[in-house]
Amino acid sequence: MSDVSPPSAEPEAPLPPTWEPLPPLERRVLGVLIEKQKTGSGDTYPMSVNGVTTGCNQKSNRDPVMSLDEDEVEEVLLELNRKVLVLRIQGGRVEKWKHLLYDLWKVNKFEMAILAELLLRGPQTEGDLRGRASRMDDIPDLDTLRNHLRELQRRNFVVYLTPPGRGAVVTHAFHMPEELAAERAKYGGGGESAPPTPRTVAARPDLEAKLAEAFAEIESLKARVAALEAKIV
Repeated sequence: MSDVSPPSAEPEAPLPPTWEPLPPLERRVLGVLIEKQKTGSGDTYPMSVNGVTTGCNQKSNRDPVMSLDEDEVEEVLLELNRKVLVLRIQGGRVEKWKHLLYDLWKVNKFEMAILAELLLRGPQTEGDLRGRASRMDDIPDLDTLRNHLRELQRRNFVVYLTPPGRGAVVTHAFHMPEELAAERAKYGGGGESAPPTPRTVAARPDLEAKLAEAFAEIESLKARVAALEAKIV
């Protein structure tokens, strides 16, 4: 009888997480908290409900422009607190709030700036996104942006709505399933694949096509699962 143990199978690489969709008001509040953490001071962040409300209703760098009151914003903050996405800080004259996304999402400061802009404005071109995110952390050129987007897409944080290349449109992956379907229809449903390097496109166009098809199928399955979960709940 042999005492040689059979070779153990190598563990499979973990799949990237699928993030829970967030309603528009929750996305707006999170985007404001990230933005003000990066651009504000110790006097303005963590933020009061009044400060978050003012940030949500800004007319600049917001799409769509909203008109929320403090009761609505406080309700959203309480729901985000329940989801452990924000923390309520008590003890001073005014209750304040901060986000917990660095701990949860494990992204770097440039990736966080990109996600903040997508949460605040939704779908946008890579060029617009680079300029807006650079308000918070400098992203010197489109190649640098695309490197960050490639990693964010790998981890299911962003979705391409149009094919990679000049004028490509990208959005965050926190849309509700019906919202994402509408955005895909608006932009022709031609996105999905990651922004490739020029060498990859030239050498393996067949691989790019297969990858695009695979990403599209994955996103479709994710939307179906989310819809089924919503019916069960």
